[in-house]
Amino acid sequence: MSRAKKIAVLPGDGIGPEIIDEAVKVLRQVEKVFGLSFEFQFAMVGGGAIDRAGTPLPQETLELCKKSDAVLLGAVGGPEWDENPPELRPEKALLALRKELGLFSNLRPVVLYEGMEKSSTLRPEVIAGVDLIVVRELTGGIYFGEKTRQKAEGGEEVATDLLIYYEHEIERIVRLAFQIARGRKKRVTSVDKANVLESSRLWRTVANRVAREFPDVEVEHMLVDNCAMQMVRRPADFDVIVTENMFGDILSDEAAILTGSIGMLPSASLGEGSFGLYEPVHGSAPDIAGQGVANPSATILSAAMMLRHSFGYEEAAGAIENAVKHVLSRGYRTPDLATHGQMAVSTEEFGDRVVEELSRYEPSPSIPLEVMF
Repeated sequence: MSRAKKIAVLPGDGIGPEIIDEAVKVLRQVEKVFGLSFEFQFAMVGGGAIDRAGTPLPQETLELCKKSDAVLLGAVGGPEWDENPPELRPEKALLALRKELGLFSNLRPVVLYEGMEKSSTLRPEVIAGVDLIVVRELTGGIYFGEKTRQKAEGGEEVATDLLIYYEHEIERIVRLAFQIARGRKKRVTSVDKANVLESSRLWRTVANRVAREFPDVEVEHMLVDNCAMQMVRRPADFDVIVTENMFGDILSDEAAILTGSIGMLPSASLGEGSFGLYEPVHGSAPDIAGQGVANPSATILSAAMMLRHSFGYEEAAGAIENAVKHVLSRGYRTPDLATHGQMAVSTEEFGDRVVEELSRYEPSPSIPLEVMF
């Protein structure tokens, strides 16, 4: 047996602890089925950390993450911290983690699972066959640019946010998108706003240069407003979408409608090497916290991405994904997805169903469990 993989677990706020419990439960079952070993260490982050430690990202939490092989995060934020000064907002923890851990790329797969067609507000024939991935640049752009707020002449307030991108930041994220596309349908859509923004014009120039290194991959450029429209008009035509920080944030949330619920979208934040931070795309949903109705699918699927990208456990990752798929195909849904004729189950019950599916899985003796890369 390989050494235990160290996982820093940051439950966070709202429904975070509930959905994290289910992901950890699933990973415990993976240990049994595949003979693996995980070492879970829990730490504070977000609003709860502000209340208990006076900061959204305590130093001990950051140090734990740096010493771990991967990070599994729930969600942060809530109305009780909305009026806090900027440095004491829960979301500051996410930005700091990405920067401190060198996580420059965010992968957000968007897959329509069988039986989920009726959960989307789009017609089934529009979303049929949806299987795309949004590759979002994570540590540059307007989210990280200098911010000012001051009094202008006459006493009116004025605010600024600096959007800045370096050539190397664009190049590394675009190259990753092309590498991912080579293992998929070999199509990259580079999204920008080059008709208006100088940063987007640099983005397009760099993207064209990188594209020449991948002659086997088709590339198209698309303005972000057009992309937002095409994602709901012809979503199955997309393969890999690569874009800057803010555009990627917005587009990947829009993509939730393609899967039926934002509760279905996992994500991986990666840097150089195999280390990564894994979290659901959705927020902390404080309005349903503690009620046992939160959808843990995105968090469980994020754990599967962790097995694949940080640990190289491809078969175990696929087993989790197939287990979620089978639970959904049998009609089990958390309340956000349940419609007529389907069985509404609690957060915990859904996790139990996934564990039950995994318990029937038989690992293949012919495929190496751990793939080194």
